[in-house]
Amino acid sequence: MAKIAVEQSLTAVKQELQNRGHQVVDLKNESDAKNCDCCVISGADQNVMGIQNVVAQGSVIDASGLTAEQVCQQVDNSFQA
Repeated sequence: MAKIAVEQSLTAVKQELQNRGHQVVDLKNESDAKNCDCCVISGADQNVMGIQNVVAQGSVIDASGLTAEQVCQQVDNSFQA
């Protein structure tokens, strides 16, 4: 399955992704995203300073307002596109 970087605060999302067979790593800084197929962020600190650096080549999913199940569906959909 895919290697997915997930922000540390998203514990339920991490668990659900692991249950689905994905390899999950903590997303603590930019270097954690470099070798991942997808990143899941909480959206809390998304682009606070107006600076955007492309680090990950895969999809970036904003989990704000979504359940763990909805986030996992978006992750799965990102690989089908």
